[in-house]
Amino acid sequence: MRQIDHFIVGKMPPAARFGDVLDPNNGGVQARVGLGDAAVLAQAVSAAQAAQPAWAATNPQRRARVMFRFKALIERHIDELAEMLSAEHGKVIADSRGDIQRGLEVVEFCCGIPHALKGEYSQGAGPGIDVYSMRQPIGIGAGITPFNFPAMIPLWMGAVAVAVGNAFILKPSERDPSVPNRLAELFQEAGLPAGIFQVVHGDKEMVDAILDHPAIAAVSFVGSSDIAQYVYSRGVAAGKRVQAMGGAKNHGIVMPDADLDQVVNDVCGAAFGSAGERCMALPVVVPVGEETAERLREKLVSAIHALKVGISTDADAHFGPVVTAQHKAKVEGWIQTAVDEGSELVIDGRNLVLQGQEQGFFIGPTLLDHVTADMESYKQEIFGPVLQIVRAPDFETALALPSQHQYGNGVAAFTRNGHVAREFAARVNVGMVGINVPIPVPVAYHSFGGWKRSGFGDQNQYGMEGVRFWTKVKTVTARWPDGGDDASNAFIIPTMG
Repeated sequence: MRQIDHFIVGKMPPAARFGDVLDPNNGGVQARVGLGDAAVLAQAVSAAQAAQPAWAATNPQRRARVMFRFKALIERHIDELAEMLSAEHGKVIADSRGDIQRGLEVVEFCCGIPHALKGEYSQGAGPGIDVYSMRQPIGIGAGITPFNFPAMIPLWMGAVAVAVGNAFILKPSERDPSVPNRLAELFQEAGLPAGIFQVVHGDKEMVDAILDHPAIAAVSFVGSSDIAQYVYSRGVAAGKRVQAMGGAKNHGIVMPDADLDQVVNDVCGAAFGSAGERCMALPVVVPVGEETAERLREKLVSAIHALKVGISTDADAHFGPVVTAQHKAKVEGWIQTAVDEGSELVIDGRNLVLQGQEQGFFIGPTLLDHVTADMESYKQEIFGPVLQIVRAPDFETALALPSQHQYGNGVAAFTRNGHVAREFAARVNVGMVGINVPIPVPVAYHSFGGWKRSGFGDQNQYGMEGVRFWTKVKTVTARWPDGGDDASNAFIIPTMG
């Protein structure tokens, strides 16, 4: 049995506990991952403390060169990384490549880190006084990442944290730990000093150790909202800077003038891609008006029946299995809840079995209609290949649905009307908005972050928001006197005179 260990500096301590790494395609155990504790974290922190000062003192241009080499290595190994990712997560190879590519784009942003770290300067703020600011690393940061994007999200956090001069300790999901370890290896191959990017594996015990360790100055988290709130509260109570991204229930508003063929193509990819296991999936579609709803439903049914579910290496499959048997049961339970609440089950994806993969964690695409805002299945995140139709009589009702929902991660509006699009973008109470874009994940030089219970903390992931999160500002007020004994040259702070 293959064993996956921590990627830390120093002799690897023996693991007292292990977790199973499953193959979602067949349900079998393919590896074991050692689950660490506070002692493992302490070893990683000690190594980070030893390495970080010299890395912070390395000029930004040299740090950027490491990022350039790291980028090239990811591109060279992208097929290997995608196959490794699919084997443990279950998403099809094309989706795995997309996972890596979106993380790679943040690495590309970090190649320009010297420009992003430039401060502000004011000449002549007072007689002979100049004021300037500089951004300095916070020291040691940590990332706690989910199973659904084992490449992209660690790179969202770790690439920026390292590029600005920090040491970074990653605690990825124990469900698919191999890709994070491989990224750490490639980082060192690119020239990153040992101890600057380390990986520790574990469960809640490791999470709590990270949140409590006094030397870790900042923590970034992505996961469910309940755990995000816990991470945020405990981390802030320990004096840390924390950004914690939670769950989502993203809506797609479909206006009567929308191109329905394009909408259906976009919605099917956004709702069912990666088996719906992503916080930027689009699991709720809101047609405005009954005529729009009936036309959209007819086209959705036809398109969904054409989708193929297969194993992760099937090049013809649109999506693969979900991550575990427990998650499969949870998603299927939500489908039954929706039916019990009065939804119409148009297409039932439960009880899907692939020949030769009878123990795999497969769920077929599922479509529910006549879902209403008072249903628990609408209020909660399902996180599977399930699309719900919530009909709205008019634009104002459609706008209110995502605005009033407990989650506020992403939303999309499909229309040909520029005024409607502009009005929607300005008024909707959601953090990321797409106009005729079904999954509005911002490009790497902007930033990612939701509102309400989708995001805890004041700063978003990656981009300049990420640079601000992983650095602290120091402001210097400098005066170089002309010399002499003339007391009139003395500087008086305005509030003192």
